[in-house]
Amino acid sequence: MEIKQATQTQTNRETGKIPVVSKKVLVPFILITSLFALWGFANAVTDPMVQAFKKILELSNSQAAWVQMAFYGGYFCMALPAAMFMRKYSYKVGVLIGLALYATGALLFYPAAQTESFVFFCVGLYILTFGLAFLETAANPYALAMGAKETATQRLNLAQAFNPVGLIAGLFVAQQFVLKKLQSDDEGFSALDEASKALKRTTDLLVIRDAYVILGLVIIGVFVLFLVSKMPQAKDENGMPSIWNTFAALFGNKKYVLGVLSQILYVGAQIMCWTYIYQYAEAIGMDSVTAGYYQMGAFIIFTVGRAVGTYLLRFISSGQLLMYFALFALACVFGTIWIHGVIGLYCLVGVSFFMSLMFPTIYGIALGDLTEEQSKVGSAGLVMAIVGGALMPKLQGIIIDAGGTGVADTTIAGVSEVNFSFILPAICFVFIAYYGRLVHLKYND
Repeated sequence: MEIKQATQTQTNRETGKIPVVSKKVLVPFILITSLFALWGFANAVTDPMVQAFKKILELSNSQAAWVQMAFYGGYFCMALPAAMFMRKYSYKVGVLIGLALYATGALLFYPAAQTESFVFFCVGLYILTFGLAFLETAANPYALAMGAKETATQRLNLAQAFNPVGLIAGLFVAQQFVLKKLQSDDEGFSALDEASKALKRTTDLLVIRDAYVILGLVIIGVFVLFLVSKMPQAKDENGMPSIWNTFAALFGNKKYVLGVLSQILYVGAQIMCWTYIYQYAEAIGMDSVTAGYYQMGAFIIFTVGRAVGTYLLRFISSGQLLMYFALFALACVFGTIWIHGVIGLYCLVGVSFFMSLMFPTIYGIALGDLTEEQSKVGSAGLVMAIVGGALMPKLQGIIIDAGGTGVADTTIAGVSEVNFSFILPAICFVFIAYYGRLVHLKYND
């Protein structure tokens, strides 16, 4: 069946409202929605691995950073090839390729643990995120296409609401089943003789291996489920224009170009606000374990915010609501910068509520006026924008290191360096608010 046939705009005779998801595609939509949780899980479970590999393999900070470089590098390198692939094939085929690469990358942790090679682990992550790039490039525009254009952004927000569920599950698994079991995190590890270190190192790498191998087996199960399921297909009735014409149309579309830039800034702001919760907490005398609970709280209210934002889109245009949420996020960041102590930390956690709406809403706005062909290629640019999560936290780290290796060695503009460093997310939210206002006023969104 085709999406156009299965999801024609159905007006409810009693309420006159267009359904966000048609009953005819409810099951396929649920399957697609599960993918949003799966890549959220991968993101959350991988972040703590930077610290884990640093401890286990006794790496420097710059060496351990290859974990994130491999992760974000896979997204950046594979998004456009994935889009080119889906120009010729269906979204379902793209999803299957993505799941296969996801599972392959996770299962590569088995031989990586046997060889105890950090490079091998990074290769596994790199291939795993090849799969995530395929999934995000396919699933986001697929969700937009599964119904009426008028409810596309609501539909994508609904699907994206399950992404933070994956984030929470991934962080829980990383904390309870990986980090708590690591023996190399003990204070006396560095003082052990080489033989004792080697034994603990092997044990800890097996702990990491098991978590990813189990994940890989789960993904294989999801692959089989998609393989046997009948999924609607989206077809561009106008045929396939040349790729150069598609690129020209995208680069000439101001709403799309500014949407990609907004997405780069949003992802950068999100990673900065989540990553540096620990440094902010350290500056007020809080230990990392306690700070981890604040990060979990941020993920929870992120989930709540996604649900609230999806509901509000029924009454407020996407551009206008994006502007409001960006302005409230900006206010929270100002509280983070200028309010000292735990209240400032509450403000930092509160930013997550207002960030929750941004990724899917920017995505839906940027692709809203594009043809099916343009959406397949355009979605790649929005997935490649995830590279903002690798670049902008590095800049924030430079600000935090302005006075030394600590988090509060000096003051800038009357506040500690870690507080002041959040000026970067503030700048990001100012631009996102501008983009939302532009879309609302100029494009009548």
